[in-house]
Amino acid sequence: MTDLRELRAGLRAAVRGDVDFGTTARALTTMDASNYRRVPLGVVAPRDADDVAAVLSVCRSYGVPVVPRGGGTSIAGQATGTGVVLDFTRHMNRLLSLDPEARTAVVQPGLVLDRLQEAAAPHGLRFGPDPATHSRCTLGGMIGNNSCGSHSVAWGTTADSVRELSVLTPRGERLRPGRGWAGAPAGLRDLVDGELARLRTGFPELPRRISGYAVDALLPEKGADVARSFCGSEGTLGVLTEAVVDLVRAPRARALAVLAYAEEGGAAEAAVGLLPYGPLTVEGMAADLVPSAAAADLPRGGAWLFVETGGDTAGEARARAETVVRAADVVDWLVVTDPARQRALWRIREDASGTATRMPDGTEAWPGWEDCAVPPARLGAYLRDFRGLLADHGLRGTPYGHFGDGCIHVRIDFDLLTGPGIARFRRFSEELADVVVAHGGSLSGEHGDGQARAELLPRMYGAETVALFERVKGLWDPDDLLNPGMLVRPAPLDANLRFSVLPREPVDVAFGYPADGGDFSAAVRRCVGVAKCRTTSVSGPAVMCPSYRATGEEQHSTRGRARLLHEMLAGELVTDGWRSTEVRDALDLCLSCKGCRSDCPVGVDMATYKAEFLHHHYAGRRRPAAHYAMGWLPVWLGWVARTRSAAVVNGLASVGPLARAAKRLGGIAGEREIPWVAGETFTRWWRGRPVPSGDGDGAVVVLWPDTFTEHLSPSVGRAAVRVLEAAGLRVALPPTLRLAGRPVGDARSRSPLSLLTARRGRVCCGLTYISTGQLDRARAVLRRTLDLLEPVLATDAPVVVLEPSCAAALRTDAPELLHDDPRAARLASRVRTFAETLERYAPDWTPPSLNRPVVGQTHCHQHAVLGDAADRALRAAAGLTGDLSGGCCGLAGNFGFEEGHYEVSAACAEDQLLPSVREAPEEAVLLADGFSCRTQLEQLAGARGRHLAEVLATALENE
Repeated sequence: MTDLRELRAGLRAAVRGDVDFGTTARALTTMDASNYRRVPLGVVAPRDADDVAAVLSVCRSYGVPVVPRGGGTSIAGQATGTGVVLDFTRHMNRLLSLDPEARTAVVQPGLVLDRLQEAAAPHGLRFGPDPATHSRCTLGGMIGNNSCGSHSVAWGTTADSVRELSVLTPRGERLRPGRGWAGAPAGLRDLVDGELARLRTGFPELPRRISGYAVDALLPEKGADVARSFCGSEGTLGVLTEAVVDLVRAPRARALAVLAYAEEGGAAEAAVGLLPYGPLTVEGMAADLVPSAAAADLPRGGAWLFVETGGDTAGEARARAETVVRAADVVDWLVVTDPARQRALWRIREDASGTATRMPDGTEAWPGWEDCAVPPARLGAYLRDFRGLLADHGLRGTPYGHFGDGCIHVRIDFDLLTGPGIARFRRFSEELADVVVAHGGSLSGEHGDGQARAELLPRMYGAETVALFERVKGLWDPDDLLNPGMLVRPAPLDANLRFSVLPREPVDVAFGYPADGGDFSAAVRRCVGVAKCRTTSVSGPAVMCPSYRATGEEQHSTRGRARLLHEMLAGELVTDGWRSTEVRDALDLCLSCKGCRSDCPVGVDMATYKAEFLHHHYAGRRRPAAHYAMGWLPVWLGWVARTRSAAVVNGLASVGPLARAAKRLGGIAGEREIPWVAGETFTRWWRGRPVPSGDGDGAVVVLWPDTFTEHLSPSVGRAAVRVLEAAGLRVALPPTLRLAGRPVGDARSRSPLSLLTARRGRVCCGLTYISTGQLDRARAVLRRTLDLLEPVLATDAPVVVLEPSCAAALRTDAPELLHDDPRAARLASRVRTFAETLERYAPDWTPPSLNRPVVGQTHCHQHAVLGDAADRALRAAAGLTGDLSGGCCGLAGNFGFEEGHYEVSAACAEDQLLPSVREAPEEAVLLADGFSCRTQLEQLAGARGRHLAEVLATALENE
């Protein structure tokens, strides 16, 4: 048995990079995006090829396997292992050079594809292959899997774009694989010379044959290309340290033709007929994969082909797209040349790898048969047989993918939790392999064999060719050091399933998890590892994942946190359950922005998981000071209001030594300024204002006095009243008395006796308690709120919430936390944002015209939970032009105020918000609907952001 201390010490002595055998590092790499799980001994992030050689030498001396890993998005299990994992994304992630004349680039294995594309774009170039995970997959992983992507009909697989590689063999030999036998290990040429007949006849000819080793690339008529043969070897032959890759000329303009068909069979059969027109893509998907909201953007039909064309001008690209449309027998069609709209349509397709993990009824679906490929002309027939096999086994799946190359992706609702379900998974896999082979196909058409399909390679190639693969492996890796259990001598396809370690009984939790049947394990299983949260830049309104973009560390990504929660539930690696310090530390930098709830393709809601974890982690224990200082903020501010001591509090906060002492006691970052408390609360202003003349005939709306509007930004509440009343609405505030007995008559009246037993209180959404995991207190506060609101809930009046985070808490957190109280769901259905209220209840009102550009950031909770369509429409009606940026401001309620969070908070603001403010024209209106956003702008940029209600109210006063 390996002595871990000696191994770790040996690696640390030999390697300049990072050597981490800790629980967190190991937990983060137990899984990729497949169904499999293996616990590694440790993780090494090498700095250069010498470090890689040192790792191989030390591990060989101890007999410990080595697993090269890129972005960890592999779907067949090949990025997991029980030995030492090499993480190339931390240090060996550079673009070393780019030669526009030769159209080549020299890259390290950890370079993310999008970074290469960004560097090549100014030269009119690009790397041809582009998997849907292009924003986080690495070149090393693409070479290891021979990845393809949607443009493979034009530019082929990764192997078609590889010119030369730098490879270290497990015994430390440095090779430069290329054409003409360059970089071949000893004995490889002799092996090929003795197997020429088999290599010429035993490998199916089709554009997406990824399964097995590409030994046929070593045939003399194919140039004896050792680099091409190495592609797709899944880290089992050698360790890639550098690559010279070819770039292609990118079209100056593109058009996207979306072709609609009645059903997927028609789309599949039509795809091959479009190839002679030279399209860049021929992608297909069916209606059962498209969210209802996205379907409205597509032409009417039951299945679609996404056919992209290129040209030197937009007109030329469009003309080619229209030629494709004329050649296609379609139900309906759409041609798009606007780049932004094209990106929106492509997102529907790219998110399929995540959205496909849930069936329309919410049932889980899994990879395993993710990417079989057949000759394109056989695709329609294959799909019919595939659907029939699913029906025979009582399974469901939604095919989509690269129809032009005959490659189909699908997630299937396998039961991988029970013995009978796993047995059915095996039977189906064996029978489907036979169906694929019968159609002349490949078990893998993009993602590699890994553990998912390698066991079945004899069905595709026969035993003798698989034995040839073993001989090839023996020449490159005679000690079987690299990624054992993959491709040759594979582990069984139903072993090492990642679900087997999870508890079989539901975990006792506070939230209801309605989308997961109340099962916290199922909620954690949502993360399938496609790692959209590891995207290092966001475009448009996207938010996820701000803490990862700030730190670049896997443990601060949504996926990393989900992995740690998975291991916490498993109890094998993270052994102290809810008390885990590893999980606590990973969640510490989660901003609870809820960006993952909308931006993650499978709707992981890490903000809720964090609140749940903190609730259990601190149960019966003392909490951090910030949880008391900011979690109980409504209480403290309520006391200030009742004692009318705002001036005193503000005065004390302005005295440096006192402010510093208060921040230390409250767990508040020393760099932060304590916000100013308003001298007059919003509700006190409301009670003292003149009663509006006339009753008006508009709808009654109940304006929610959230903690921030009430005590810290009452100007927002006053402005909202001004605008709502100008729109003809009648504004009321929630009750502050809880009356005994039931309402009578019109549900507003009570018997006189009930006034004697009334209890005074204030409504509160519980947000500050939820975000700090004080869920028992949050439940009590919300139940009190529901008691107060019973007269409102008995009417049809909407509840207008000005603070986006509070609106999101009422709309989602409240009914999920009080899942046993139907009043919470009724309240959630009544919650409206300021813009939604005007849109629905004052549709004929015309706002004042400002005719100015806007700058700012869509509140992260607005983006993730509430939506901003009404806000965009209201801004447009008021002549406020331009789009708000995405991301998160970084303050995020209590997060940015907590000690130890300031640097990450500021980095999040610098990601999107602050640059957009600096670049804005002088006359731009700075919009920030959230109190946190306004505070962050004031403290980091010295800029005053305003709520949309304030902007409109000022314009009304100036009319």
